[in-house]
Amino acid sequence: MTDRTLRIDQQLCFAIYSAGHAFTRVYKPLLDALGLTYPQYLVMIVLWEADGCTVGTLSAALFLESSTLTPLLKRMEAAGLLRRERDTADERQVRILLTENGRALQEKAASVPGCVQEATGLTDVENLMRLTREITRLRSALSRAEAGP
Repeated sequence: MTDRTLRIDQQLCFAIYSAGHAFTRVYKPLLDALGLTYPQYLVMIVLWEADGCTVGTLSAALFLESSTLTPLLKRMEAAGLLRRERDTADERQVRILLTENGRALQEKAASVPGCVQEATGLTDVENLMRLTREITRLRSALSRAEAGP
């Protein structure tokens, strides 16, 4: 094969895909200790910031369809981390509220970001934030391209 563009090591999508798997392997033992999966951890991060948000808000923040989110929320509710309630002003909306156990988990999870940052080898916070902004811009561009003209 002479075309370098068709080499696996030249594929941006593969670099991001394989980095995602590497992140999952780093997060797994940290989150196992908290009794959370990675998607559950993401839900908790949003709720620690915006307790009482709607399923729609949570869905938009995590780039997940509500049909994907609902079973996840049901499992987290059964685990006693949150509760789902119909909005009293608009019954079509479901609000997600942290329980005491869900709020208490935030303190236990406080060390997770530092452990993951250490695993990345990115010790310069400015470079870490720059990389995060670049990947966010990439995601936005791909979302625009997917939506079409």
